[in-house]
Amino acid sequence: MSGKATQLPDGWIKSSASGNGAECVKMKKLPTGEVALASTRLEMEPIPYTQAEMRAFLTGVKAGEFDHLID
Repeated sequence: MSGKATQLPDGWIKSSASGNGAECVKMKKLPTGEVALASTRLEMEPIPYTQAEMRAFLTGVKAGEFDHLID
């Protein structure tokens, strides 16, 4: 699936695959260069990741390394 991410008013982005649901992961690039991840469902502080951490994670996602975690 290829789509265009949804830009939220507060600078966060979420996948177009999330639709209008409230259960999605949103991401935001921080002034430090890190990328923060947050859940739209949970009330908690976003978690910042370094560029290297995000690159490794996204490479694994694209390779299907985490597909078995989803029913």
